[in-house]
Amino acid sequence: MIQSMTGFGKASLQLPTKKITVEVKSLNSKGLDLNVRMPSVYREMELGLRTQISTKLERGKIDFAIYIESTAEQTSTKVNVPVVKNYIAQLREVYADADETELMKMAVRMPDTLKTEREEIDENDWEQIQVIIDEALQNILSFRKDEGESLEKEFNLRIGNIRQYMNDALALDPERVQAIKDRLQTAISELQVNVDENRFEQELIYYLEKLDITEEKVRLTNHLDYFLETLNGNEANGRKLGFITQEMGREINTMGSKSNHAQMQKLVVMMKDELEKIKEQVLNVL
Repeated sequence: MIQSMTGFGKASLQLPTKKITVEVKSLNSKGLDLNVRMPSVYREMELGLRTQISTKLERGKIDFAIYIESTAEQTSTKVNVPVVKNYIAQLREVYADADETELMKMAVRMPDTLKTEREEIDENDWEQIQVIIDEALQNILSFRKDEGESLEKEFNLRIGNIRQYMNDALALDPERVQAIKDRLQTAISELQVNVDENRFEQELIYYLEKLDITEEKVRLTNHLDYFLETLNGNEANGRKLGFITQEMGREINTMGSKSNHAQMQKLVVMMKDELEKIKEQVLNVL
């Protein structure tokens, strides 16, 4: 069963002093385009995390993020008291008449007056975070599978339509052949010349063979069958489906150039329209 590259997964965890939320979003892409955002305290885990994500999701434009929301009463950001006092002392020399409150307001707006104590990774916390990372990745995989089921239904519908239009075009082939014969016969009659009937038949057969679409019908049928076979495979096959649609397009275009019949050409246009819809959706297949 196919999977879509489009998906979303989310999971969260409440720790004693903070809430951790993991989000994963994915869109279609030719390869793996991975963007990871995470707090600096966990930055040393990024390399292993990238490997984990790429192994699970394989392909797509992926945005992965870990968010931390502090729920503790205390904060790791503190006033850098010595720096603030130093600023106040310097400002007092400049603004001798200013009161302490005004000097304080000016001092705290100066650089380096706040300092953030660097947290160290708590191994136990990271093990719990790893659980929700796995959960978020599993959620996005489930999303991708659901989207893949919708795509599969769409592909089956479009392939069925192309097959029907092709058969409708072939049903018109005897009418087209007779129209060509009549048109050539009329043209010769209008010339008022004597024509060797045997030679005329030979030339007519040669002309009709050049316009015959049986071979294109056989190849297009094989491509349609191969598309459905690949669609039901167990491997990621978006690229292969894309290649098959290119081959389908070649056969449909050739049928259009050979058809030389208004109603058949109309059916060819309808086949092309269905194929374009397939091509658009194939870009989303993993």
